[in-house]
Amino acid sequence: MRKWTIPSALLLLCLLFLLPDQGRKLHANAEVDSEELVDPPKVEDKIGAVPHGLSTDSDVAKREAESISKRSLRNNAEKFEFQAEVSRLMDIIINSLYSNKDIFLRELISNASDALDKIRFLALTDKEVLGEGDTAKLEIQIKLDKEKKILSIRDRGIGMTKEDLIKNLGTIAKSGTSAFVEKMQTSGDLNLIGQFGVGFYSVYLVADYVEVISKHNDDKQYVWESKADGAFAISEDTWNEPLGRGTEIRLHLRDEAGEYLEEYKLKELVKKYSEFINFPINIWASKEVDVEVPADEDESTDDETTESSEEEKEDEDTEKDEDEEAEKKPKTKKVKETTYEWELLNDVKAIWLRNPKEVTEEEYTKFYKSLAKDFGDEKPLSWSHFTAEGDVEFKAVLFVPPKAPHDLYESYYNSNKSNLKLYVRRVFISDEFDELLPKYLNFLKGLVDSDTLPLNVSREMLQQHSSLKTIKKKLIRKALDMIRKIADEDPDESNDKDKKDVENSSDDEKRGQYTKFWNEFGKSIKLGIIEDATNRNRLAKLLRFESTKSDGKLTSLDQYISRMKSGQKDIFYITGTSKEQLEKSPFLERLKKKNFEVIFFTDPVDEYLMQYLMDYEDKKFQNVSKEGLKLGKDSKVKELKESFKELTKWWKGILASDNVDDVKISNRLDNTPCVVVTSKYGWSANMERIMQSQTLTDANKQAYMRGKRVLEINPRHPIIKELQERVAKDPEDEGLKQTGQLVYQTALMESGFVLSDPKDFASRIYSSVKSSLDISPDAAVEEEVDVEEAEAESETKDAETTTKDEEAEATKDDVDTEPSDVKDEL
Repeated sequence: MRKWTIPSALLLLCLLFLLPDQGRKLHANAEVDSEELVDPPKVEDKIGAVPHGLSTDSDVAKREAESISKRSLRNNAEKFEFQAEVSRLMDIIINSLYSNKDIFLRELISNASDALDKIRFLALTDKEVLGEGDTAKLEIQIKLDKEKKILSIRDRGIGMTKEDLIKNLGTIAKSGTSAFVEKMQTSGDLNLIGQFGVGFYSVYLVADYVEVISKHNDDKQYVWESKADGAFAISEDTWNEPLGRGTEIRLHLRDEAGEYLEEYKLKELVKKYSEFINFPINIWASKEVDVEVPADEDESTDDETTESSEEEKEDEDTEKDEDEEAEKKPKTKKVKETTYEWELLNDVKAIWLRNPKEVTEEEYTKFYKSLAKDFGDEKPLSWSHFTAEGDVEFKAVLFVPPKAPHDLYESYYNSNKSNLKLYVRRVFISDEFDELLPKYLNFLKGLVDSDTLPLNVSREMLQQHSSLKTIKKKLIRKALDMIRKIADEDPDESNDKDKKDVENSSDDEKRGQYTKFWNEFGKSIKLGIIEDATNRNRLAKLLRFESTKSDGKLTSLDQYISRMKSGQKDIFYITGTSKEQLEKSPFLERLKKKNFEVIFFTDPVDEYLMQYLMDYEDKKFQNVSKEGLKLGKDSKVKELKESFKELTKWWKGILASDNVDDVKISNRLDNTPCVVVTSKYGWSANMERIMQSQTLTDANKQAYMRGKRVLEINPRHPIIKELQERVAKDPEDEGLKQTGQLVYQTALMESGFVLSDPKDFASRIYSSVKSSLDISPDAAVEEEVDVEEAEAESETKDAETTTKDEEAEATKDDVDTEPSDVKDEL
């Protein structure tokens, strides 16, 4: 009988392998040791090899392989082989380096949410599918086991049958799978937007062994397990706790993934990626509480024995009563004890899924503070909540913050960070999509949630998707409408004729709101005019500034046009460093006299702004410090040009070395003798100053872009008239030429230019002062006495005098001593 046992067993194994309906199934012998698993045949050699630069070193791969091999699949389970694409995917995950391992939790919670959505949908027509008790609760639970290094994620969703486990977790049943895997293989980006079957495999970023326990209403409870070694196993679950319905995923974490066993880390990830999932997400969290426990008898104090005998006698009756009460209530003490309970992690509701009419102002404010992590007292200036339909459907909520961050413009062109978050089916994907909003609107905060964006693509592929262009276009339009609404609802922004209506319809809270917005984010609107040609006119309507008629308040281009004089074709403006400086500018003299309004631009970015904002509502912009200013017809212009022809020609000649292109009669001056203007398409004086202050500026380019200077003279000013008479008498007078140079340099400085030779200008001023004080031009500066030499001579004389005195004193002493000596000798 024993002779037939071995051949019979071999024949049975051969039949099992030859059965056509078994496909890729490999039945293991129950008597074989659990460590000696049947290796499924390889589909390809070196499948899923990664390109150079993405693979880890051999030591790391060896350690990971050893870590995985420590666990074995259950020997009584039914073995399967992964689909080829899945094997390649596994190989990429295990043998490549990735920075963002956090996404595994996002993917698992997203899958759990999908499963809960499916059972909820079925329950709409059949309530019995939900079951009773805890099984009917649609929630997601996260649990930790630090000792065994197990992280569990459980949902009470629709669950999976045995066939679902094979299909969903063993294959990628999607069109374009090969292209998807190839893209992952070359880019090395695992920040995936995935469904169950793709995103699920991100678990192997942190785990070396995974169990999936699932129960479907139409099937028994099964366990799917795999070590990501090319095979997986499925067996009927008879040892775990019955789920009732749903799925539990157990991740046996690697040693280097220990941070995911910390509660704070998991809470942080849920808040970041899954805060707005529709279903409750609970974590089995530890908590320290004070608990009263019986106190030990040895801990009683001995102070009571120190009382005097008299006091003991007096209080004897009282103590007896207290002892009786103490016997009834034993002594206790409070100690810290660790308890565990379910803690809700996503208490903020996804208000963008609700009807905007049903959401209150308080709810919007609370949602903004949670989204922006802004816990100040101020509420957002405005918000826009809308749904877009059409080729691309999405829901969005945008907020205008009450204050600008301190570093908003410090790294404006270098930063890729956006305050707009992208969600797909309420699952956070990224906040680094430059294509959602242009840079000049990066101060806005909010989110976009789309159900129609393509799945199973990497972040780079999604960033180039055509749908994002459609989303961006709609977001910009809604954002500008939201900002425009702040101005429309502000009573201070209305025209006089509309002021009464606005004041009646608006409350005081909205007064001054647009001025507040402009002071915080006005520069962003100006940058938008420079960068966004498509929306330039809409952004220009949001532009605010002060002017000669605004009385210190901000005004708009529409308000400026409403105050324009009849026949005025241009919008006049001037640029400079401050309003106070510009108000005294000689360029405004004639304009003020004729009651023209002039806009003050004092921000350095305004110089760049006006290079792009050429017109508005068919009105051209005119810089009053440049040539080409027209203030109506002047019949005497030709006569003045002819009468001052000799002076202008003489002046142009002596200023030839100062890069003066021409000398003309001015139509913009009233009390000033002359000014220096630049050519229409060159830099203004303010722009020259800005460019000269640049650290890395190119002097050659500056010379090319610097506008030609024109000296405009006031023919009615007495200085100009006197110069005309002097030039007619003696044009070669050197003193007259010096005066002409001095007047030009003074006008240059008053017009806002930086003098190229300040020393020369100062010398001319001093010469003029000498002349006015009747001091001879040849008068020399008085020579200074050398103090050091005088002091040295004085010290020498003092020393000589001291020496003579000492010698005389010594001689006198000798004479006085002679008589006494003689007496001694006698």
